[in-house]
Amino acid sequence: MKRIAVILLPLVLLACIPIAAAALVMTVAGPAAGEQLRTVACGAAVPATGEWRPPFTQPYTVSRRGFGREFHPIYLRWEHHSGQDLVSQPGPGPVVAIGPGRVRFAGASRNGYGNYVDLTHAYGVTSRYAHLARIDVRAGQPVTAGERLGVEGSTGTSTGNHLHLEILLHGVATDPVPWMLAHGAPLNGHAVTSGTSAATGSGDGTATGGAGTGGAGTGGAGDTGAAAGSTARVMEGGIGFPLPAPGDPRLASLRNPPLPIPVRVKALYEAAAARYAIPWTLLAGIGMEETGHGRVAATSSAGAQGLMQFLPATFAAVGVDGDGDGRADIRNDADSITSAANYLVSSGATDGPNGVTKALYAYNHAARYVDDVLFYAHAYGGGIVLGDPSGCDAPALTDAGGDRTLPPLTSDRVRQLLQWAGSQTGDAYVMGANGPDAWDCSSLVQTAFARIGISMPRTAGAQRAWLAKGNGFRVQPGTERPGDVLFWDSYLGPSRIGHVMLVWDPATRITIEARSRSLGVGHFSYASGSSHHIFEIWRAGNMADQPTVSR
Repeated sequence: MKRIAVILLPLVLLACIPIAAAALVMTVAGPAAGEQLRTVACGAAVPATGEWRPPFTQPYTVSRRGFGREFHPIYLRWEHHSGQDLVSQPGPGPVVAIGPGRVRFAGASRNGYGNYVDLTHAYGVTSRYAHLARIDVRAGQPVTAGERLGVEGSTGTSTGNHLHLEILLHGVATDPVPWMLAHGAPLNGHAVTSGTSAATGSGDGTATGGAGTGGAGTGGAGDTGAAAGSTARVMEGGIGFPLPAPGDPRLASLRNPPLPIPVRVKALYEAAAARYAIPWTLLAGIGMEETGHGRVAATSSAGAQGLMQFLPATFAAVGVDGDGDGRADIRNDADSITSAANYLVSSGATDGPNGVTKALYAYNHAARYVDDVLFYAHAYGGGIVLGDPSGCDAPALTDAGGDRTLPPLTSDRVRQLLQWAGSQTGDAYVMGANGPDAWDCSSLVQTAFARIGISMPRTAGAQRAWLAKGNGFRVQPGTERPGDVLFWDSYLGPSRIGHVMLVWDPATRITIEARSRSLGVGHFSYASGSSHHIFEIWRAGNMADQPTVSR
């Protein structure tokens, strides 16, 4: 991707935030220390996953004309600008509701707004959409998030096509950028679809190796019936996505209906799924496709073994101990099923709907295999994958180094980043919270970066993938600096990043982070980082959503 760079005027190196009685001094070396690069988008259009969403479905740019004191381009004087201007790309596009509500006003204005729509939402929130070329709703009409309101235009006092978005809280205008970010809908220019869409298997070929062989599940009857689907648990931001629907071509599932799952095997599916935070029905889909849940578990002609049909070489790389006996046995059902969960997550099954299909395709290289497994998974109840729907994929954990040619964040931007994060000390930790007085680990980091003009994904794993995608680079322990981003595994399992924090003082290995429900937001030690299965340190490049020149 071509980078757009803007050269900044030289910055005076500033002291970082005081820690205890001392102050950290940042140094940024190299001739490109002041160069800002445009952030690299992570994923394509993403589905809206919460109550709130941006006002466009197409890509857009965030104008420099934002909330606060701005110079009016028509009146040629400094005035208070009560909203944020947005410009859709490549040209004027439809404007949609940022959340569910009711149309309070839809018509023309005499005060500069031109054609505009006001929506009332719960808790005293009003959203305003001004300068529309056309209005497609009427006063009193209820609307849903993502419902079309009109078309972007240039009516009223406007110098060109754009949308003026306002957020009013009990009638008082507030800055839309931090408000939208705090409500899980950052104004980062990314296209956002009106809803989720089913993904289907990709690729072609035959079942020639991956983790297993595409054996159809055949065998006897009996045992237990198909169980209901899993229920989504809350994670960072409550973000998750449904298992993608099966597509075509299917093969085995056309002639072999889903069999009842033995009680013992279902318990193993559920235990492994809980350990790796994926729907147990996805494992059941593989188990049905491969061996009919163990009914036909003989070694295949390709040499695959066990209930989930692993090739010995693959199992040697991804096999884990599932029953706690101290060893990973390819023929042990608990080990086989748990290893399948590990393999799926390691292959990107939590990276959006396409990540699920890619992981299944890695398991067995055949498009029909992907769709057969998804058909069986939905037959057993489907479920929600706890992950980031943006599809922000990146190289494997062991391979990614990011872009080491990037200039790091300037000292002044690091100071701003940590100053804001440190000001949240004492706030509560609430899973899924987006501020202003409660956070989880990734929302705190996401909002800290937003304060310096950088939009990153919502979840810890996607944030690491975003950095690896071209927005940062990995550094080795012992070389970290204030403002670097730390990742390690936690409640999502040993093969998946589940926690993120910011380096505060590398000399004493202290962070600023949202640590846990009992500890809240504060400064904590990362000295135990190397004891985790995953421990990575990343340095963000001197990126910006809208690179500007310092004046």
